[in-house]
Amino acid sequence: MDALDSGKEIKSKKKAGDIIFENITLLFALILVGLVVFIAIEMFLDSSQSRSKFGFGFIFSQNWDPVKEEFGALTFIYGTIVSSLLALLISLPVSIGVAVFLSEIIHKSLRTSISFLIEILAAIPSIIYGFWGIFVFAPFMRSTVQPFLNTYFGFLPFFKGQIYGTGLLTASVILAIMITPIISSITRDVLKAIPVSQREAAYALGATKWEAIKMALLNARSGILGGSVLGLGRAIGETMAVTMVIGNKAQIKESLFEPAYSMASVIANEFAEASGSIHISSLIEIGLILFGVTFIINSLARVLIYSVTRKA
Repeated sequence: MDALDSGKEIKSKKKAGDIIFENITLLFALILVGLVVFIAIEMFLDSSQSRSKFGFGFIFSQNWDPVKEEFGALTFIYGTIVSSLLALLISLPVSIGVAVFLSEIIHKSLRTSISFLIEILAAIPSIIYGFWGIFVFAPFMRSTVQPFLNTYFGFLPFFKGQIYGTGLLTASVILAIMITPIISSITRDVLKAIPVSQREAAYALGATKWEAIKMALLNARSGILGGSVLGLGRAIGETMAVTMVIGNKAQIKESLFEPAYSMASVIANEFAEASGSIHISSLIEIGLILFGVTFIINSLARVLIYSVTRKA
């Protein structure tokens, strides 16, 4: 009986410990959810003056004149979405190629060192990318890349216009460089997680190395999608590097050479100098829109990942 009683006592203690642990982890999760809700509510309340004056027209208006207190967010939404999507379009094939090279092709003795060098790119502060973009990359774009695109692809409206060096295209390439380590690292880890037996089975059936790699990429598509979304989220929220190279001009032009503006950049540039309450409220509303865009993109990504993995 004593042994039975001691066993029940240990079991009850373990059960109590499990309950405490579950409640603590639940508390942490609720704190994070509450923090997100609190941020959204605060921005919603602080932007009430702008919303009451401009309404939904604020989203579709291109006007941005602090002197006349006329504000609209369309130019900043355009600059953010175009630069982020273009950065993802540039980065994704490079990131997948790097991940395939590191996981499937390179010799094991060199894999760790090269992976470390690539991941260092993700640790470089964005202000360093901005300085490099201004003093090195923008002059290179102005003297080499943009004249080449204008000469051979000038029949397209995206590559027409005045060549500045800075602008939407330069900002997109800088963003692509910044998000490539994120996407490539996640893709590499997903490819390495695929069982070796699947590759061996493919080779046993007579598959070539490229066919085996293609099979691995198909199996890893959900992880690649998740890494792409993380990279897109980084691109959308990036501030300093984009602010320094995008040109910071509130306009919508077809040409990628033209200066533009992003939502994060206008907040960083003007919030400290905003004098009127309507100006501050408009900047906060832009922050609220940026928050909403990020939320929508992540929600769509979760839906896409679920649609890809639900069969599994």
